[in-house]
Amino acid sequence: MTRQPLNVAVDTVGVATATPDEKQPWAELGLKDDEYARIRDILGRRPTQAELAMYSIMWSEHCSYKSSRVHLRQFGQKNPKTPRLLAGIGENAGVVAIDENIAVTFKVESHNHPSFVEPKQGAATGVGGIIRDIIAMGARPIAVMDSLRFGDIDHPDTARVLPGVVDGVSHYGNCVGLPNIGGETVFDPCYQGNPLVNALAVGVMPRARLQSMQASGTGNVVILLGAKTGRDGIGGVSVLASATFSEDGDEDSRPSVQVGDPFEEKLLIEVCLELFDTGLVVGVQDLGGAGLTCALSETAAAGDGGMHVDLELVPLRAKGMEPHDILASESQERMLLIVDPANVENVLARAQRWGLLATAIGEVTDSGRLVIDYHGQTVVDVPPASLADEGPVYERPFTEPNDLALIAVDRAETLPRPTTDDEIRQTVLDMAASPNLCDKTWITEQYDSSVFGNTVLGTPHDAGVLRLDERSGIGIALSLDGNSRFARLDPYVGAQLNLAEAYRNVALTGATPIAVSDCLNFGSPEDPHVMWQFERAVTGIADGCQKMGIPVTGGNVSFYNQTGREAIHPTPVIGVLGVIDDVAKRIPLGLGRTGDTIALIGTTREEFSGSEWAWATHRHLGGVPPLVDLDHEMKLADLLASLAGNEQIAAAHDLSEGGLSQALVEAIAHSGMGAQILLPEGADPFTYLFSESTGRVMVVIPRGQEQAVRASCEQRGLPITPLGVADANTDGLHLRDHFDIGREEILAAWKGRIAEKLGAQGAAG
Repeated sequence: MTRQPLNVAVDTVGVATATPDEKQPWAELGLKDDEYARIRDILGRRPTQAELAMYSIMWSEHCSYKSSRVHLRQFGQKNPKTPRLLAGIGENAGVVAIDENIAVTFKVESHNHPSFVEPKQGAATGVGGIIRDIIAMGARPIAVMDSLRFGDIDHPDTARVLPGVVDGVSHYGNCVGLPNIGGETVFDPCYQGNPLVNALAVGVMPRARLQSMQASGTGNVVILLGAKTGRDGIGGVSVLASATFSEDGDEDSRPSVQVGDPFEEKLLIEVCLELFDTGLVVGVQDLGGAGLTCALSETAAAGDGGMHVDLELVPLRAKGMEPHDILASESQERMLLIVDPANVENVLARAQRWGLLATAIGEVTDSGRLVIDYHGQTVVDVPPASLADEGPVYERPFTEPNDLALIAVDRAETLPRPTTDDEIRQTVLDMAASPNLCDKTWITEQYDSSVFGNTVLGTPHDAGVLRLDERSGIGIALSLDGNSRFARLDPYVGAQLNLAEAYRNVALTGATPIAVSDCLNFGSPEDPHVMWQFERAVTGIADGCQKMGIPVTGGNVSFYNQTGREAIHPTPVIGVLGVIDDVAKRIPLGLGRTGDTIALIGTTREEFSGSEWAWATHRHLGGVPPLVDLDHEMKLADLLASLAGNEQIAAAHDLSEGGLSQALVEAIAHSGMGAQILLPEGADPFTYLFSESTGRVMVVIPRGQEQAVRASCEQRGLPITPLGVADANTDGLHLRDHFDIGREEILAAWKGRIAEKLGAQGAAG
């Protein structure tokens, strides 16, 4: 490309050196006075306009983890050692070995703030960004999941945000051709004005294809692959993620949200995999939040430490873009490649064959500096590690919230509860119709769950299951779970309860949990109460993973999730990955066949604080969360894997939100079978049906296997209680000596509530 003359005044390194006292908008860019002073110390001068933009982005909360890093270190310190872990914290995504040949990479990330500003594009580009993280590790993306949280379902803004978010998730995933295999949708007033959109992606690859982000090899060429660079997303996620929303909902002053093109992303997947398989790439990094700024600084810092870039070579789709615009743009569907000079023409030709732009924009050097020129003038000259690795680290003060002791004594166990059979019967139906427990088909039917043909289990099962190898039958299971009410009551225990639920849901398919990714959604880190919640939750997850022997492979922190001074509930969302030797033996949701035994494994206690019943019935949040027993969870997972492998279990379902009542409703709704249930003698029907004691599962045991299953439970010290039988001739739920609810009445309560609540406009989506 012929270098064009520069027709506009640009703030170069030479100009910056000659004008040390020029005022700069460092505060407007989110930098603090001591941070700006430190930048000047690092450079020995004031930063140029482009450098100031780069530091403000890379030192933002989103990119630098400056408030969370001191606590996140626990994951590395406490992570159990396992030969399965091939790449972990600090990489684009965690990578774990499945067998001697196959590896899987997965990660969950947030795109919360952009999804409030522009729901469809915010959610869509969140999916696109996490997919590129998977590509950057060398894997083919094979599925996505999502964890969505919105305000009260009756609030007008929920009808604005939810359809757009769902449309964005479905549009991007469906167009790229990835199945959506599960997740969750939760409604709570604490998310009003600050919805959470957490997206997970998973990919598979030969172990030998694992890629690196290192820009190594002096003289190697830096190639920008994919879409042209535009103004969309300038100051986008990296700035939005470090800002709170005002109570008046003013959106005009917020940075623009990125715009995604899933069809270009599909081409990006194919050309990258071709380049990886042919060994033409030395290093690779995706361009997402912080765009070229992040990709250039991270690859340079991870490699030999030097890079030179000619910024005018970057293909643009907007006129008048200045250096800081080009560096800050978060235009989507772009990757940065490090390529041996001998392979450049081959790489460019392969990209052209796929219809993608590929442009050489620089080279790796041994200078130890990231130098960026624009039309022959140097606009950036910095140590790359000062951007990527050496940002500010804050040990922010944290203190227990003042109201926590009062909340703890306000126990839901003291609330008025139904006592008669008619009242309990109505509560079963009311709970099934409540926003968080009702059928989510209006959402999930917009997602393609079976493309590729390798989805063995998807929504509404407890976890998604994917086949990896048709010959051996080996596969993986994934679950994505979070309960913010438990975390609000006790963030340490609540985080472990979320971990336990995701772990249990994976185990319920017959898979063995092996790794964790987390997305930690919290309010402002400048609030000591929020930081206390964060520290407690991180410690809970780290301790829990250490106890259960599964490493945290990576994830994401999302701070500043609040409107005005009101923070969301602490919301640690946990993704657990498991491996299953033969997907043909997976355990589904349902009721098996007529005559199969329905049983409950685990102990039911009077535990209602933080429960769905307490919230849906009384709008109550108080008390202490249920007991968590990680030893019990591990024994339960071992039991379920054994029963699945021996084909001694026909179906199973987790008992969590809504308790046994909701588990029966969902099993009946999805199986077409009826259930005849007899509660244990002396059991309180309300407690047995609606308690949310954890570590419990409902299992369906084929006829003739009852004694074997009981023996397996006793061998592990796990209590098992027969509850009844599955029966195709029973209409819905028959709770002996108490009440009957017909299947049609159950379905009438459970189905159609989301579209109905959103109204005609929302339902039309």
